[in-house]
Amino acid sequence: MARNGDNELYDRPTGELLRELSQQTTDLVRQEIDLAKAEIAAKGKRAGLGAGMFGGAGVLGLLAFAALTTAIIAGLDQAMALWLAALIVAVVYGAVAAVLALRGKQQVQEVGAPVPEQTRDSVKEDVQWAKTRMRSGRE
Repeated sequence: MARNGDNELYDRPTGELLRELSQQTTDLVRQEIDLAKAEIAAKGKRAGLGAGMFGGAGVLGLLAFAALTTAIIAGLDQAMALWLAALIVAVVYGAVAAVLALRGKQQVQEVGAPVPEQTRDSVKEDVQWAKTRMRSGRE
């Protein structure tokens, strides 16, 4: 059963309806692209701010770590040769670095690719909408 607004569709030529559907589809695609750009830009800003903070923390952490390393080597130097103390510290740090690298790689692989999820879901809805419009235009 047709609603009042649907009567107007039945009275219009098919070519005009197809042009309108084409224009609406084009507009919809543009809007989805704009949504994806906005979503990615927002995520990029947040990630950039976080990365900057991590960078600052990394520099300060590196300086603290260098001071700690010097203290550990100086402490071990009291019990053994300086070169041996430095070698022991380097081997321990290398082992810790290897474990962290493997764990970090595992974490990154679990995250996967960054995908604009809202846009993906919205595009699926738009495809369903277009299919429904095409079906109703045929009837």
